[in-house]
Amino acid sequence: MKGKIVAITGGSGTLGTAISLGLAEEGAHVYLLNRNAETAKALSVSAKAKGLNIDYVICDVLDEQSVQDAANTIVDQSGKVDVLINGAGGNMSGATIMPDQSIFDLDVAHFRKVNDLNLLGTVIPTKAFAASMVAQKKGCIINISSMAAIVPLTRVIGYSASKAAVDNFTRSMAVELISKYGEGIRVNAIAPGFLVAEQNRTLLLNDDGTLTARGQTIINNTPMKRFGKPEELVSTVLWLCDERSSFITGIVVPIDGGFSAFSGV
Repeated sequence: MKGKIVAITGGSGTLGTAISLGLAEEGAHVYLLNRNAETAKALSVSAKAKGLNIDYVICDVLDEQSVQDAANTIVDQSGKVDVLINGAGGNMSGATIMPDQSIFDLDVAHFRKVNDLNLLGTVIPTKAFAASMVAQKKGCIINISSMAAIVPLTRVIGYSASKAAVDNFTRSMAVELISKYGEGIRVNAIAPGFLVAEQNRTLLLNDDGTLTARGQTIINNTPMKRFGKPEELVSTVLWLCDERSSFITGIVVPIDGGFSAFSGV
């Protein structure tokens, strides 16, 4: 990754931080694309104190002009963008169906916001950054999918649907870019299994650190019998970024402790 320029949306989140640090440790110059200047600055400052090259650009992944401006800033400063990682995403309570609810309780406005964040929040940066990759005839795009896309999970109906759309977009864009602009631009995705992050901590763990009922169900269906660690995503991201992976495009790689391979029997 030495000399590579990486842009990552949601780069100061739990998963994004691990990926950003992992790539910077391998020599990449990482740009965090964040709405929150405070968290992005904190990560950048702490990384630079360790000798790592992480900067940040403030933008909103749902605002086309904001993202295009960020892409232009990075290209102006660095001359290129080698890798785009679409890490921004999330969920909202209204787009879930709790055990005492049904489909009729679904908040369509929240469902739309979750779909926009996860899907359009991937489409818009891809469109902005792919332009410079087309010009240089080389680039790597990595989207962040989820186990919820592969095996739709109970409750998180909006999140599952939007991440399934990310999988479809990943494959479609891989074919689209190759067909029109040559094999130098590759598009893949990773599908993390269950990792404890701030967004899902209360769903998986009680206040005393023990498993909730849902957390226990997940562990029961994960052959490794544990949650993943954010840093366990880094090696797969490095593999997909590597130019020696030049024949790999249009795939979604599970990083899940065997969850997607287990039938429950």
